[in-house]
Amino acid sequence: MSHPVPLLRSAVQRAVTLEFGDEHSQVDPAVHRSQFADYQADVALRLARAAKLPPLKIAERIAARLELGEVCEQVSVSPPGFVNFTLRREFLERALSALLGDERAGVARAERVETFVIDYSAPNVAKEMHVGNIRSTVIGDALSRTLGFLGHRVIRQNHIGDWGTPFGMLIENLIDGGASADEIAFGDLNEFYKAARAKFDANPDFAERSRQRVVALQAGDPETLAHWQTLVAASRRYFTAIYDKMGVLLEDTDVRGESFYNDDLGKVAAELEQSGIARVDNGALCVFLPEFKGRDGELVPLIVRKQDGGFGYAATDLAALRYRVRELGATRVLYVVGAPQQQHFAMVFATAEKAGWLAGARPEHVAFGSILDANRKMFRTRSGESVKLGALLDEAIERADQAILTKNPELPEAERKKVAREVGIGAIKYADLSSERVKDYVFDWARMLSFEGNTGPYLQYAHARICSILRKAAESGIELGAPRVLVAEPAERALVLELFDLASAAEAAAAGLHPHRLCTYLYELASKFTAFYEACPVLRADSDAQRDSRLSLCDQTRRSLSLGLGLLGMAAPERM
Repeated sequence: MSHPVPLLRSAVQRAVTLEFGDEHSQVDPAVHRSQFADYQADVALRLARAAKLPPLKIAERIAARLELGEVCEQVSVSPPGFVNFTLRREFLERALSALLGDERAGVARAERVETFVIDYSAPNVAKEMHVGNIRSTVIGDALSRTLGFLGHRVIRQNHIGDWGTPFGMLIENLIDGGASADEIAFGDLNEFYKAARAKFDANPDFAERSRQRVVALQAGDPETLAHWQTLVAASRRYFTAIYDKMGVLLEDTDVRGESFYNDDLGKVAAELEQSGIARVDNGALCVFLPEFKGRDGELVPLIVRKQDGGFGYAATDLAALRYRVRELGATRVLYVVGAPQQQHFAMVFATAEKAGWLAGARPEHVAFGSILDANRKMFRTRSGESVKLGALLDEAIERADQAILTKNPELPEAERKKVAREVGIGAIKYADLSSERVKDYVFDWARMLSFEGNTGPYLQYAHARICSILRKAAESGIELGAPRVLVAEPAERALVLELFDLASAAEAAAAGLHPHRLCTYLYELASKFTAFYEACPVLRADSDAQRDSRLSLCDQTRRSLSLGLGLLGMAAPERM
């Protein structure tokens, strides 16, 4: 074992067992980077209550048991109970040499593999995707990539809104010649929906026909279903075009719309009513759970079946959750949905648990905040409408193209256009993912497209700069081999230590379902590389051995940046 973190964890666990017994052998050693040494372990703080000793005393006893002579130059203890590790230069050189060329950059696969069903993106049929669809799509995609890379089985579910009362007026508008299928698919979705709504509000005859069309749709009328399928197919083609431009993993085969669960809604309602979990209240079938009360102290109902006999979101979500556990074999079900839906999902999860539908599976609401404008209001157009996602992506690409043209005017146009797409889309993704997901963030073109600071372009440029160094080395006839790695300068040491932290960052992002942990790591890695590049000449190093060692450091940094960006769903351009 040459990776420092698992090695230190094992050593600390062994010391704890020897000193305090087997009953404490599973306590988390809590080994992480430290500003006072290379690493520190916080295990003494976790043991204090059980061991009934001061943390500092526990840390001293653990340190005395550690056998790390070949690994650590120094092991020390500091208040209130930290065990600090300073690694030997020779160990770092051996450990990094073992890491070189590892396509996983030291990231191990999960010991316990789970089946994650991830519900994300979820746009509505016959409506264009807008800025509000960014967060669910981008966060869900990053989690899907990261969990899959760690070895978990990931099943993506795009729970599109393709059923319900609005489809009566949409189908009637389609029959009236409101638009062709091709027009609906690309660019006219919002206008088509607005036209249908305007007719519904102004024309009583159209409104009545729309209501009857809903009844026909729910009854399975063949003609109505054919029109409905036209709308759904057109929208799905549009969604696919947006996903392709965004570079997310969602495919048409991942779609499980609300309509997919339609036949199960009556069964869900019947089972809940027969078991006594749900009861009729004012004509509606509701679930009342004691832990959910309003401000007035009254129980808040989860409405499974409405007064008119129709089913709402709760019934569909319950049916979907039951399907994901029973049919897809989920052990964890993630719902990447905005924070305002927190109580709804909590009630759905509690109801499913009470009904015995979870079978040990863990449903989790992966909540996120809103995207705001400079005035910290909801991000909208000047006219107050939602910003169309397609237009936003196009603007990001155009702005990135201008920025790259200014920075590197000699880059051939065809290559520049390709890179502009990667940088523009990456900038939007990184601006979203780099903030803690539960918080709101301000959409700022200047900041997100900057080549300085904690931005997507800064990370991508760091990768491109490394590729340039490696190209120049190849042009000079220098081949990357497997040299002895030399860690002599402080900037080299800092970069080497950072290279070992990708595994911890990926694990932390997965454990807490927080992609910003990975973003923070990549920014630190790029910053450490910049400091290394400025302090340590590579191609003009003092010796061939030093040059080859630093080239290997560059190549491993490139590999880690590329891998990390890929887990976020971002490209790693070789030129910028």
